[in-house]
Amino acid sequence: MRLNELLGTEFPIIQGGMANIATGAFAAAVSNAGALGLVAGGGLDADGLRAQIRAARAATDRPFGVNLMLMNPHMDELAKVVAEEGVRVVTTGAGNPGRYVPAWKEAGIKVFPVVAAPVLAKRLERYGVDGFIAEGTESGGHIGELTTMALVPQVADAVSVPVVAAGGIADGRQMAAALALGACGVQVGTVLLASEECPIHENYKRAVLKAGPNDTVVTGRSGGAPVRVLKNRMAREYLRMEKRDVPLAELEQLTLGSLRRAVFDGDVDAGSLMAGQVAGMVREIRPLRQIFEELMVGCERTRRELTA
Repeated sequence: MRLNELLGTEFPIIQGGMANIATGAFAAAVSNAGALGLVAGGGLDADGLRAQIRAARAATDRPFGVNLMLMNPHMDELAKVVAEEGVRVVTTGAGNPGRYVPAWKEAGIKVFPVVAAPVLAKRLERYGVDGFIAEGTESGGHIGELTTMALVPQVADAVSVPVVAAGGIADGRQMAAALALGACGVQVGTVLLASEECPIHENYKRAVLKAGPNDTVVTGRSGGAPVRVLKNRMAREYLRMEKRDVPLAELEQLTLGSLRRAVFDGDVDAGSLMAGQVAGMVREIRPLRQIFEELMVGCERTRRELTA
C-alpha cells in the first residue's frame, strides 16, 4: 500500500518534524499542498502543543499529524494531548514509544516511530505500530549512523508493516530510489526549508541555498547525540571543543538556544542551522505544492526511464 492511501493524503510524502520550525501553520500549509504536515512537539509543553494542533486544524481540513521527541520532559502530558485532540498520525523519535501506543491506538491514531537501525524497528513492531520512518544519517538534525541506502531495505526486511524512507531525499530520483528499496513513501525536511511557506528566518533560507555538497558537519558524536548542521562558526567551535575533550556541560552551553537563534533571529554564525546533505541540491525557494509535484513527476520519470 502506498503511503498516501494509508494516510489519506494526495502524495506519499510526510514533512519532517522540525522543532521550532514545524508550527501548526506550517503543518497545515504542507497538508493543504498535498502531503502530510506534522506539528513539531520538540520544545513545547502540553499547552503549547495543544495550541499548535488547534492552529493547524483551523487552517486545514486535510490530515495532519504530530511529531514527538520522547526525551521531552513533558512527554506524558504531550501524549495525552494528541489523544485528546484527535490527531490522526503521530511520529516519534529519540526513544521507545511503547508505553504510549495503546492509548494512541485506542484514540484511532496511526503511529510511526522514526528509527535509525533495523533492530529497533523489529523491537518496536510488537507494540502494534502502523509503520516506521527509516531515517538515514544523511538527514539534518539528530541522526543515526546507517545511510538511507543501507537502512531502508534492512528495516523493510525486518518488519511486516509499511516503511517510509527519510534522509537524503530532495528530488524525484531519490524518491524513486527509496521506493525501489522497499519504502511505501518518503519523508522530507531539508528541501522544505527553502519553501515559500517555511517560517524560518530568511538568513537561514539563504544559508541552505548557498550550501554546497560538503557544507554539512556532524556535531555531538562525543556525547552520543550526533546532530547534522550546516558548517558555521558555532559548528566549527563545537568540533574544536570536542577534539579537546571539553566537558559536556561546556558543549551544551555553546549550543544552548542555538536552534532558536537560527530559526527566529537569523543568526547564521552562532545559530544551529540544521540541514541534511541534500542542502547542496536545494537551489531555489519554491511553493510547497511545486516541491511536492516536482518530486512526484521526477519520481515517475525516473521509474519510466528505468523500465524503458
